[in-house]
Amino acid sequence: MKHTDVNFDTACIHAGQEPDKLFGGVSVPIFQSSTFAFEDADQGAARFSGKDSGYKYTRIGNPTNAALEGCIAELENGTAALATATGMAAISTVFMTFLGAGKHAVSTGSVYGPTRTLLEREMARFGVESTFVDSSNPENIKAALRPETALVYIETPANPTLSITDIEACAKIAHEAGAILVVDNTFCSPLLQKPLDLGADVVLHSMTKFLNGHSDVVAGILVAKDAALIKKMHGVLCQMGGTIDPHQAWLVLRGVKTLAMRVKTAMESAKKLASELEKHPKIEWVKYPGLPSHPQYELAKRQMSGPGAMISFEVKGGVAAGKKVMDSVGLCTLAVSLGGIESLIQHPASMTHASMGPEARQQAGITDGLIRFSVGCEDYEDIKKDLFEALDKI
Repeated sequence: MKHTDVNFDTACIHAGQEPDKLFGGVSVPIFQSSTFAFEDADQGAARFSGKDSGYKYTRIGNPTNAALEGCIAELENGTAALATATGMAAISTVFMTFLGAGKHAVSTGSVYGPTRTLLEREMARFGVESTFVDSSNPENIKAALRPETALVYIETPANPTLSITDIEACAKIAHEAGAILVVDNTFCSPLLQKPLDLGADVVLHSMTKFLNGHSDVVAGILVAKDAALIKKMHGVLCQMGGTIDPHQAWLVLRGVKTLAMRVKTAMESAKKLASELEKHPKIEWVKYPGLPSHPQYELAKRQMSGPGAMISFEVKGGVAAGKKVMDSVGLCTLAVSLGGIESLIQHPASMTHASMGPEARQQAGITDGLIRFSVGCEDYEDIKKDLFEALDKI
C-alpha cells in the first residue's frame, strides 16, 4: 500500500516497510554487514554491472538503508532517496554533484551556519562562487542569477530567523535560468511541507532533527522526483563515502513512526507559546509562521500545512541577555540541534552561527539577542514556566 492510499499519520508507520520475508519480523531487520556474498562469479559480475540489483557492499547499498530511503521518498512524494551519514553529508553531496569550477550558487542568506561555511570556505577552494540573499523575496534570487548559476539552494523556514521563501516562485526562477532548486525541509518535515510538489528538484533533511526526533542519531537524506538526479548524486555519495550506517538507519525508521504524533504535540504548544511571548515585556519580537505578525504569514498558510514547532525571538539586551536566558533555563535543554522530543534552546550569535562573523549575521537577520527555541513534547505549562522564569532573570 502506497502512502497516497492512506493518511500521512498512517504512512509514517508503514511507508517503505514490509514484514521481513525470511522470518516475518514486523520491524525491518538491521543488516549490520559491510559486504554481501554472491552465489557465484556471474552473479557478482551482474551486480557490479548493474544487471542485478542485489546488494554487494554497504557503502553502495544496504537493505536497512533502502527501507528508510523508500519510507522518506514516499512521505516526500519523491521517486527515490539517498540516506547519508549526517545532514551535512547530504548537503555536501548536493554541492559536489551540481557545483564545480566556474559554477555559481545562490542561497538563502539566513541558512544553517555550516551550510554557508561549506559554500564560502570549502567550495570556494574549487572555484565555486556563491551569493547569499534574503530569499523571502524571490526577486532577490532572480537578481543574483548569473549565466553560470547551476544551483539555487533555499531553506524554508530559514535557520534561525524563520523567514519563509516561496518555493513555487523560486522553482520557476531557477528553472528558467537552467538551474536546479534544492530545498532544505528540515524545519518542517514532510508532515508540514512538500517542496517537490511545489516544483523543487531535490529536497533534503537533517534526519537528526524531526524525522528521528530523539536526539540520539546524526543522519541526513536526499529525495528527488527525477530518478536521474538520484543516480547522479548516488555516484558522488558512494565516492565521497558519506553513507549512513544500517543501525542508524533503523533508529531513524523507528523515529519516523512517531513523527506525526511528536510534531503535532510540539506544534500545539508552540502556537500557544509564541502568542504568549509576543506579550512579554522582555521580548522585542517573535518570529513564528503561525503568528499574523510574521512577514510571510499568508505564504506560510498557503505553502505549509502547519506552522511547526520552531520559534525565534529577540530578547532585549543583546548578547548578554541571550546568554543570561541560556544560563537560566532548567527544564529546557541548552543544546544545539532541534526537533527532539525534548525542548531545546540555543543562542545562534554565540553558538551555531558564530563562525559567520557579526557583519554576515546582521545581513542575514541573525541579531545578537535572537534565541532559537525548538519546542518539545513536555507539558505546555511546564515549558512556559521554565522559559518565562528564565526571561525574568534578564
